[in-house]
Parts: sequence; structure tokens; C-alpha cells
Amino acid sequence: MSESSEKKSLGPIFIVVGILVIVVLAVVFWPSEEAPKPVVTPEPEVVQPVEPEPVEPEVFEPQVPAPTVELEEKDEVDPLPEPVEEEPEPLDTSDPAIKASLIESSSAGEDTVNRMIVNEGLLQRFVVTVTNLANDEMAPNHQLLTPPEQHFRVYSQAGKQWIDAASYKRYTPYVDILESFDNEALLSVYDIYKADIQAKYAEIGDPDQNFDEVLVDAFDQLLDTPEVPVPVEVYTDSVAYKYADERLENLNEPQKQLLRTGPDNMRRIKAKLRELKVLVEERGSN
Repeated sequence: MSESSEKKSLGPIFIVVGILVIVVLAVVFWPSEEAPKPVVTPEPEVVQPVEPEPVEPEVFEPQVPAPTVELEEKDEVDPLPEPVEEEPEPLDTSDPAIKASLIESSSAGEDTVNRMIVNEGLLQRFVVTVTNLANDEMAPNHQLLTPPEQHFRVYSQAGKQWIDAASYKRYTPYVDILESFDNEALLSVYDIYKADIQAKYAEIGDPDQNFDEVLVDAFDQLLDTPEVPVPVEVYTDSVAYKYADERLENLNEPQKQLLRTGPDNMRRIKAKLRELKVLVEERGSN
């Protein structure tokens, strides 16, 4: 900025300051009400005029226009290839994979689950077993659990034979492992393999029926098993033991097998089945 332009910009400020000084002086030196004193008129001072300094004119140089930049036409860019969706890995329906899922759903421990659940054809055995239970039948060749090591025992009294309480206790470890399964986790495993389960059921049952309905029917068959007081009388026909009470002997095979677990174990099994049945039905209604 040149000196002249700087003075021009500061001009209004000087004017304002000058007015303020005048106002202050007027207030400070305002005459009071005391008697006036003679006024001495001073001789006027001769003020020599000050010639203003010559101001050099501002020179405005023409601005050079900015060079025009022409955008080059871009070469056509090939579009990025669309991402290829990776196909999901096929579900591992092998027995070790299924068993590993069951082990994760149980608090009983890996050794216990491995010892009590069979190692071959788990999905097929499950579908066949549930289907037979729903049809009031047993599937002895498709058992999911290994048989107990102890044998069925009876004792004789008053010329009759009765089921020994030790026979009931041999099923207690299986009931313990049943209760060790978390219900939600167990149903999650079922959901994971539901498509394969449904496909296997379509081969032996009604292909248009949802397997959930078959599962609920199997639950109902077992839940309808009556509870009877102990001891329970039986007899042998040289082939197998049978219930002396015709009402019990006329029950279907799954219900008679559930009776053999004993009253305490049967109550625990029924409680677990009721919980699972509620979850299956709630899922089916959603």
C-alpha cells in the first residue's frame, strides 16, 4: 500500500479522534459559575501553510488473463467387473460334524456325549427314529444311543416278578445327558440340518409334510405315557418280559420303553420334551 492510500484509509479515524478530543476539552474547560476574569486576547500566531507532499499516482498494470486450460478428453474406462459372489461351502453333514455340534450344545462334556451317542448315520437314524415314534413304533436298528451296559433285572416276591429299581437307574446317565443339552442350542442344531432332515424324511414319509409336525407327534406319543406306581409287576413268556397289567402291556412300544426308564427318569424326560415341544411349536407359528 502507498503512503497516500494509507493516509486516506486512516483519515476517518483521525476525524473521530479529533471530535472526541474536542468534546473532552469542552467538558474539562467548561466555565464555572465563579466571577469572570478579564480575558487576555493573545496575539494570533502566524501559521505557515504546509505544502502537501506530492503523491505519486498509482500505476495499475493490466492483469494478464490466466491461461485457459483445456481438459483433455479421457479415454473410456472399462467398468470394474462385478464382484463374484462366492458360493457358500456345502453343509458338512458328516457324523463327526453333527456330533461336534451336539457336543457344543451340551454341558455334559465331550467324553460323555461321545460314549452315549452312536457314531454312524446320525441324521438317518434321527429321522427314522422320530418317524417311527410318531407312528407308535420302535426302530431297533436305528438307535441313536448306545445301549446301557447293565442288564434288565427283576426280583421275585410272593410268587410274582417285579422290576428291580436297579433297572431304572441304568437309564439315569442318559437322562442326565438329555438334560445337559441347552434347548435353544439343540433347536439351533436342528435348524442347521433341517433341509437335509426334511429331504431324508421325504424318502420314507409324506414329502409334503413338514418334519416339525412329525417331531411334535413323536413328543406327544411319549408325553401320553401314563405314570404308574412302583413296583411294576412283569412276567416272562420265555422270549421277553411283559407287563402283567394289560393296560400297560397294551401301550404302544415307545410308551412301554419309556415306562422301563422308571418313574423319576420318565418325569424328567417328559419335562424336557415339553420344553422342546413348546420351542418347536413357537417357531412354527412365527
